[in-house]
Amino acid sequence: MTNTYQGSCLCSAVSFELIAQPKAVSHCHCSQCRKGHGAAFASYGSIPRSMLRVIRGANSIKRYASSPTVAREFCKECGSTLFWSRSQGEYADWVSVALGTLDTPFLPKTQRHVHADSAALWYEPPGIRTQGD
Repeated sequence: MTNTYQGSCLCSAVSFELIAQPKAVSHCHCSQCRKGHGAAFASYGSIPRSMLRVIRGANSIKRYASSPTVAREFCKECGSTLFWSRSQGEYADWVSVALGTLDTPFLPKTQRHVHADSAALWYEPPGIRTQGD
């Protein structure tokens, strides 16, 4: 399996590369992730920020502070969710990458569903293992 992954937004204004395999793969059911993705949950993998390289379109990335310590980044051209990160704490030097934006095939070794207690009422996850943060 490769250790370099290519990714892009829907309109291809932004393209990026991960030079490490994403870790801590999670499917988050919290209301902010649901709203940010417009879906039942958001799927992310995390890497040290130093392992993320924006190849094209850095000026098309818009940053939004969804809380005092969390910033979400998306393409300002097409609206694709790209990344989120913490500004403080233990993982402030990591970035979570929206896995749906990866162009390179990626199969995580492990994954988990988080904040399933906040899941959309219209979605029933089939046999998921839940864990809150």
